[in-house]
Amino acid sequence: MNDFVQGLRLWFAPERIREEGDTPDYRFSLANERTFLAWIRTALALIGGGFAVDQFLPELAWGVRTGLALALLAAGVLCALRAVNHWVRCERAMRRGEDLPVSRFPALLGLAVAVVAVSMVVVVVFGWESR
Repeated sequence: MNDFVQGLRLWFAPERIREEGDTPDYRFSLANERTFLAWIRTALALIGGGFAVDQFLPELAWGVRTGLALALLAAGVLCALRAVNHWVRCERAMRRGEDLPVSRFPALLGLAVAVVAVSMVVVVVFGWESR
């Protein structure tokens, strides 16, 4: 729990990361930043998709439309939060000379997006108009 709190504090005080270990090759830090930005772009796309489902598919039953939209919005929120967490964890690992952290999050995000996509296929193929 203490490591979690310390990691969370680093989200808002990234200069404290420099207090740990040695400065890695700048190319690795910049690659870590590009990965962070890719996660943020993914989060924005998921959030945009959630709003698009809600706003541009009014013929869907309210519950279906809301469920799909909320699933995409939640995935976007989690992805944005995970982006910061991943950036901090990787930066700390590089400074400490440790292996980069592993995560199940990409698999979980992929599964969540796949479930929403399959749901959308079902809606498109069979229709699910509000009555």
